[in-house]
Amino acid sequence: SVSSIVPESCLLIVVGLLVGGLIKGVGEKPPILKSDIFFLFLLPPIILDAGYFLPLRQFTENLGTILIFAVVGTLWNAFFLGGLMYAVCQLGGSGLNHIGLLANLLFGSIISAVDPVAVLAVFEEIHINELLHILVFGESLLNDAVTVVLYHLFEEFANFEQVTIIDIILGFLSFFVVSLGGVLVGVIYGVIAAFTSRFTSHIRVIEPLFVFLYSYMAYLSAELFHLSGIMALIASGVVMRPYVEANISHKSHTTIKYFLKMWSSVSETLIFIFLGVSTVAGHHYWNWTFVISTLLFCLIARVLGVLVLTWFINKFRIVKLTPKDQFIIAYGGLRGAIAFSLGYLLDYEHFGMRDMFLTAIITVIFFTVFVQGMTIRPLVDLLAVKKKQETKRSINEEIHTQFLDHLLTGIEDICGHYGHHHWKDKLNRFNKKYVKKCLIAGERSKEPQLIAFYHKMEMKQAIELVESGGIGKIPSAVSTVSIQNINPKTVPLERVLPALSKDKEEEIRKILRNNLQKTRQRLRSYNRHTLVADPYEEAWNQMLLRRQKARQLEQKVMNNYLTVPVHKLDSPTMSRARIGSDPLAYEPKEDSENLPIITIDPASPQSPESVDLMSEEPQGGCSGLPPSPEEDEEGLVMRVKEEPSSPGTDDVFTPGPSDSPSNQRMLRCLSDPGPRPEPEEGEPFIPKGQ
Repeated sequence: SVSSIVPESCLLIVVGLLVGGLIKGVGEKPPILKSDIFFLFLLPPIILDAGYFLPLRQFTENLGTILIFAVVGTLWNAFFLGGLMYAVCQLGGSGLNHIGLLANLLFGSIISAVDPVAVLAVFEEIHINELLHILVFGESLLNDAVTVVLYHLFEEFANFEQVTIIDIILGFLSFFVVSLGGVLVGVIYGVIAAFTSRFTSHIRVIEPLFVFLYSYMAYLSAELFHLSGIMALIASGVVMRPYVEANISHKSHTTIKYFLKMWSSVSETLIFIFLGVSTVAGHHYWNWTFVISTLLFCLIARVLGVLVLTWFINKFRIVKLTPKDQFIIAYGGLRGAIAFSLGYLLDYEHFGMRDMFLTAIITVIFFTVFVQGMTIRPLVDLLAVKKKQETKRSINEEIHTQFLDHLLTGIEDICGHYGHHHWKDKLNRFNKKYVKKCLIAGERSKEPQLIAFYHKMEMKQAIELVESGGIGKIPSAVSTVSIQNINPKTVPLERVLPALSKDKEEEIRKILRNNLQKTRQRLRSYNRHTLVADPYEEAWNQMLLRRQKARQLEQKVMNNYLTVPVHKLDSPTMSRARIGSDPLAYEPKEDSENLPIITIDPASPQSPESVDLMSEEPQGGCSGLPPSPEEDEEGLVMRVKEEPSSPGTDDVFTPGPSDSPSNQRMLRCLSDPGPRPEPEEGEPFIPKGQ
């Protein structure tokens, strides 16, 4: 019941305080959290767990925002806090006058960075939504490069007699070396781990060992050259995961997952307990002015930095950060054991005020973890901030998400705008075409995985059937349906379906998600600058002109020859509906040879232009030919046009012998049969022949 109110990290610190007080009470010296132990053994498991299971989609979509908060925000906090603390030291009396500008800037760089361990411990308990969680947690991961650079930079500058402009420029360039160098080291070790896992099919037991070994080697190699070890661990975890999971067995995947969770949980517990013990055991120098000023300026710098940066970021974001989101981001800037360990690393010879720095750092850590960590849950409920979606998305939602990604990539291609969807698609194609073939073993690099999975399940069921002895009793030529018909009276027992484990369900979901949405890739890419003219466009324009001339001609003929209003012709669709309602409505008429022949173009029966009056002359009368048996029936004689219609011509308005004024006149006269009696109720649409 206590852990629902107080975060677990606070309880662990209290346990550490009690243990340290107990050890000190019996006359022993309590152990102190040494920086080497923290950075070499306790921190890597937490960062590897975070990097290996990093939600990559949310992280990449918000990478720009995270980088601005991590780089610009941390620089702002460090220099704002260091400058104000230098002013406080100059005005604070005799006890603080000896602290120079570089020492205050070094202190500001230590205390300004958000701690990933504290953020993970608090934010995972309050179940905040994915956007806020990845913004604060991503900032705490990526600000390590800025912290490392500023820490080593000011530590070196403190030993210089004079700092020149060249030193400052080299210090600025070292930020790119430290951050990008750490990422490069992580990528190299991630590729090596993926390539090694390709050849472990016969030694499944040691597969998890390669993941831990290469990740730890990446961290140590980066720290060896003063690069960012945290960024190296994150990069190696992100790069190796998709290829390693495709190569290793299901049991190895489960081992990696739970061992990493257990290892990071143990490290987190030890870190917070040691923080409490070190608070009791360490040497402290309390200065009210310095400590209270540090705490106050930390809060002010965080709030101002988040407000200003969010105002700038919202100009470019589609999903804006609301004031509630800004408050949670500012309030979630927790400090933790990284700041304490960096302060503990300071040398007494160059920094005589080290004890006062450690006291202020511990005060800020306790305030952020206890006060902010305990009050953030009620504040989230009070402000009605969106919580994390506990239920998984359906496969339908995931497939549609992938479809929308593909659609947005096509839209960006058409617009000529190379956004992150475009580069993501390019990277996926390169990965599928080249990288997977090198890093994934055998048939697993080929698709479709869904069919391979089905064959695997079929083979497993067949083996189980053979082992149970059921296959020997069934003749090969007899189908299962006939087997059921042999003994129809036997009632089959209800089949108990085994419950799927969560890991198996996740594997099936992953296979379905990756294979149920397949998009066609065209060889030619669309470019708005190389548009080709439509070959049908000119033909359609000519057809429209012909229609317009034909309408004018019809109007002319109607004005010259008709004395009664023309009966409005039904469209072919309406005529088909009438005929379909009562096919027997057309009864034989006499003198069918005197009726015109109407040819129907079946290519497009829905369009009114598909009716072609090929021959309106009375059959047999003018030509002298005897009527055929088909034409001897009463009614309209319909023929299918033999030649196919081309899309560029309009057969209705093709000039021919039937377009003479006399034929037009005959058409209009035939179209007006005169007044008819109204159909009685129950009669068909088209009346029977008179």
